Amino acid sequence: METFLAVARHGSIRRAAAQLHVTEAAASASVAHIERQLGAKLIAKSGRGITLTEAGRVYAEYCRSILGLMQEAQAAVRRAETGRLRIGVVATAGEYVLLRPLASFRDRYPDIEVGLSIHPRDVLFLELLHHETDLVIAGRPPGDAGLVIRARRPSRLVVVGSAGRWPDPLTATWLLRGDGSGTRDTTLALLERLQIRPPTLTLGTHGAVLAAAREGLGVTLIHGDAIESPVAAGHLEILPVEGTPLDRPWHAVTTRNPTPPARLFIDHLLRASGAAAFEPVAAPPERG
Repeated sequence: METFLAVARHGSIRRAAAQLHVTEAAASASVAHIERQLGAKLIAKSGRGITLTEAGRVYAEYCRSILGLMQEAQAAVRRAETGRLRIGVVATAGEYVLLRPLASFRDRYPDIEVGLSIHPRDVLFLELLHHETDLVIAGRPPGDAGLVIRARRPSRLVVVGSAGRWPDPLTATWLLRGDGSGTRDTTLALLERLQIRPPTLTLGTHGAVLAAAREGLGVTLIHGDAIESPVAAGHLEILPVEGTPLDRPWHAVTTRNPTPPARLFIDHLLRASGAAAFEPVAAPPERG
């Protein structure tokens, strides 16, 4: 399954083999063996590479979940204090919300192996559904995903721009993150509610958008956690825009049956005080 997923991810048997440190012949034979077992064609040639058939796409989704569950099971049978914790986080929360509680968590549980991945919100929740991540800190998860919000931390989205640069932010260029970003979706929804179509510039990452706003390239909708220092220094200012600020709390999200290290980390978040504190959220009963 790991070989097949590598082939699916790279769209190439050669690149998958290089990643797995096996020969191309071995990788190709592995995929062919799975196809014979399933009685279905999983890949097809596409130009110089390969593409998944419909059966291949379905099988890849199951493989992701199965391998994720296997890793989760290995962590679950170990003592929580010596297990492994895989955290997924959006860029803004990773830089301004997670680091302090993560540092104190590492001090408290030094034997827990912590892995951190930073991706757009949609990617993170998909990884969580496939059990490739144990805990996600991001905006609200999809309502029909079967995920559980364990804790919440207040946050607001505000419009900011270079100080003194944009007397009318509605006429400015609006700086956007890449596809899959919850803040991007919220920005586009805000512009639609305001019934305006200003020029936009997609810069992809949180850091690039923030830097562009400081340099006067435009205005952007951003979490207040990210702009405290540049606003205090006079590099950015919060701009009055109808409909803002928007309440958009951070959420700590797991599957219905979180791993023991994930439970420990959520408890740690809830013990924090001050601006970093998360609030508990009543969760539905967990399935045995």
